[in-house]
Amino acid sequence: MQFRTKIPIPQADFKIDYNSKILSLGSCFAVNMAEKFDYFKFENTCNPVGILFHPLAIEKLIDFAVSGKQFCAEDVFFHNERWHCFDVHSDCSHSNKKELIANLNAIIHSTFQKLQVASHIIITYGTSWVYRNVETNSIVANCHKLPQKQFVKEILSVETIENSMQNTLDLIQKINPKATIIFTVSPVRHLKDGFIENQQSKAHLITAIHTAINQQLSTNNYFPSYEIMMDELRDYRFYAEDMIHPSQVAIDYIWQRFSETFISDESHSIMKEIETIQKGLQHRPFNPNSESHQQFLSKLQDKMMQIQKQFPQIQF
Repeated sequence: MQFRTKIPIPQADFKIDYNSKILSLGSCFAVNMAEKFDYFKFENTCNPVGILFHPLAIEKLIDFAVSGKQFCAEDVFFHNERWHCFDVHSDCSHSNKKELIANLNAIIHSTFQKLQVASHIIITYGTSWVYRNVETNSIVANCHKLPQKQFVKEILSVETIENSMQNTLDLIQKINPKATIIFTVSPVRHLKDGFIENQQSKAHLITAIHTAINQQLSTNNYFPSYEIMMDELRDYRFYAEDMIHPSQVAIDYIWQRFSETFISDESHSIMKEIETIQKGLQHRPFNPNSESHQQFLSKLQDKMMQIQKQFPQIQF
């Protein structure tokens, strides 16, 4: 007897292995998945300008990188004793104006380089809701806790998201036509927008993504993170205490489904070896000077050397 339905996911055509170069962009769920890549020692870069929630913000970052956009003094502003930029997350903000601009330009250049060589680009959309700055009439990536009266909230239409996705794909393919691009929708519920509004937002994203991938890409380029959370894990025990974000158990399960779909069979055996090493490195002995612990460390060092001999880019 089965007590849940399992979402069928087609196997990816171009799978991730330990020679892959991964670039992850998008919502906080992109960070959750990137942490898994980091743990298993894949070559991964995540959110160079911090978390980006909506399609236009991600498109703008990629456009800046491909076009070689240079930030200048007009692109930053001062608030609460720090300098900010509407196009990036608050994690990038700085107390020094010149350093912020220099940092942003360095990040944009680095992102261009990452886009050029990436074998897989994973884009996680979080929401269709956006905020438009009243003064500039432009949609921002982050409001940086400015007064709400400075912004107008609106929802992106399915057509606008489709166009943004198309622009994003065109920009990437312009400099890296061989990259495999994987889209997903974050399972994080944006309940501050409202329960119905959150569902509307996710529906716009899912509809736009499927329209775009049916026209341009294989369905193998979509990973159903949101659908797994809503259907396979339809229980509040799979949420964190805030009842909004997936719990660690849910993240682990979604990662398992992702790895079954997008990571090569050969890499799974290496992942098991790396997990053994990672657990060994986290081990805290009762007696660090004991002979048995020294033998344990020696064996652990041998395992690390074997992995690094095969994949020199891996560092523990």
